[in-house]
Amino acid sequence: MKDKLLKLLYKAYNLKDKIAFFPSIIAIAGAIFAYIMMYLENKGISKYILEFLPELVINDTETARAILTTFIGGLISIMVFSFSMVMILLNQASSNFSPRLLPGLISNRRHQIILGIYLFTIIYCIFILVFIEPSGKKYQLPGFSVLLSIFFMVNSLAAFIYFIHSISQEIQINNILYNIFSSSENRLKKIIEKEKEIDSSKPNSNNWTTYNAKSSGYFNTISTETLLHIAKENNIKIEIVSNKGSYCNEDAILFKVDKKIDNSIIEKIYSNFNFSKSELIDDNYLLAFKQITEVAVKSMSPGINDPGTAINAIDYLSQLFILRVQKQDIDLVQEKNTILIILNSVNFKDLIYNVMAPLRTYCTHDVIIVRKLLVLLENLKKKATLNTYKEVVNNEIDLLLKDAEREIANKNDFNKLKEYISNSNKN
Repeated sequence: MKDKLLKLLYKAYNLKDKIAFFPSIIAIAGAIFAYIMMYLENKGISKYILEFLPELVINDTETARAILTTFIGGLISIMVFSFSMVMILLNQASSNFSPRLLPGLISNRRHQIILGIYLFTIIYCIFILVFIEPSGKKYQLPGFSVLLSIFFMVNSLAAFIYFIHSISQEIQINNILYNIFSSSENRLKKIIEKEKEIDSSKPNSNNWTTYNAKSSGYFNTISTETLLHIAKENNIKIEIVSNKGSYCNEDAILFKVDKKIDNSIIEKIYSNFNFSKSELIDDNYLLAFKQITEVAVKSMSPGINDPGTAINAIDYLSQLFILRVQKQDIDLVQEKNTILIILNSVNFKDLIYNVMAPLRTYCTHDVIIVRKLLVLLENLKKKATLNTYKEVVNNEIDLLLKDAEREIANKNDFNKLKEYISNSNKN
């Protein structure tokens, strides 16, 4: 029962990234609030306010209907325009930058809330309009509710103005890159801080019992706290073999356990793995390296030819790599100085190769971009504390110079690149 509840909570948590989640919640709130106002109107709230503050109550049926009808039609037009602007943003980001950016743009919380404000006001106005009855001697027009619709309309117009400002900012590649970088940076810093608390080494898991994945998909998240509780409760150690964020095929080795355990415990461990068909940076910082690299490569394509964007992307990659070299290739979770959970991730060698390989393929013809990449690698070599990391960086420098020598026609440009490397090594 607890395992099913955890899965339901995870699915509910993922709903927040869907474009329709918050608008739906706010729209339901609009319907509920309209019914509350209907109840208050039946209790005579408009009649009561009319006696003390008549200027706050609209007491003409035709005026009220005209106001509500105008609000409904106008807001529907505004909502259609806003939705069209979002589609333009997504189409431009996909064609000019990278299709992988779309999930992050769709899950923009501010735009979801603005869409919800529109729906709230439209639904509220529709219900109040239906509530207005033909005039009669004993009938009191819901004037106070109509007055609130004016307030909600003004609020919607303010949200629309903010939306225009926000969408103009979101469409800029600098802001897109910064948002990707910021999410990954925060995630990396948290991991590095946790790693500093570990004072034990990784146990040997070669002879541990292996268990395969039951389904395929992107291995996005895992509940380490629940796994830690299972490990302590059953006196076992667990190693997560599959890399977080990678695509896990069915029947591939998913995790290992240091001893044989009951099937009920195995099922509890399986229930803590969450697979999906998409990737999010909040769940996996490695996706930021992939997205920023794709933006840099796409910007250097003949159809776009935007070296400035590539340089900005490389700057962000440089900052992320400087953080990454402060981290080990594995994550360890301990309890009372005993390692209970081992989390494998993409090692530094594979990570930097996956970033540099496409950049070397598409960008080595541009001497400015090559120099920028050399600056990145040289800074990384200075920041690296492990000799293995430094060896990996030196290897990438050699590969970059070889590709640059082949692609750069002007020998003087290439000699300046070699001169930069020589001066950096002397310093």
